[in-house]
Amino acid sequence: MAPVLAALAVVAAAVVVGLVLRRRQAVQAPTQPTYAVPAQLDRGDFPAEAPWLVAVFSSGSCTTCADVVRKAEVLRSKDVAVVDVEFGAARALHAKYDIQAVPIVAIADAEGVVRAGFAGPVTATDLWAAVAEARQPGSSPEPELGR
Repeated sequence: MAPVLAALAVVAAAVVVGLVLRRRQAVQAPTQPTYAVPAQLDRGDFPAEAPWLVAVFSSGSCTTCADVVRKAEVLRSKDVAVVDVEFGAARALHAKYDIQAVPIVAIADAEGVVRAGFAGPVTATDLWAAVAEARQPGSSPEPELGR
């Protein structure tokens, strides 16, 4: 009987050691980029005189980014500045605002407060409505767009 108990104790110890070693060797999932729209922009970082700013954080190798920039450009007016913050040309701004994935659109007022924003692709209608709502609250039938 004693040899059987000893054998069971050895097997139980081996199982426990195996589980501990397996847990230590588990590979964690790689860190994923976050699609976070900045809450505040320093308007001095963007060469724009207009009271409203649409900043599109993009990358030259991103076809979705090019589409979002094209949609944003239509909004350019005396009251709305549109700035393409392309990664290759503005790495420091991407780092400053912790842009980890593109495209990111930030719609900011004259003080740099981001009133609306989008992470990832956006339709022209949603983008235009979000800018209109930010500039004049109550003007959009979907005021929650970009928030």
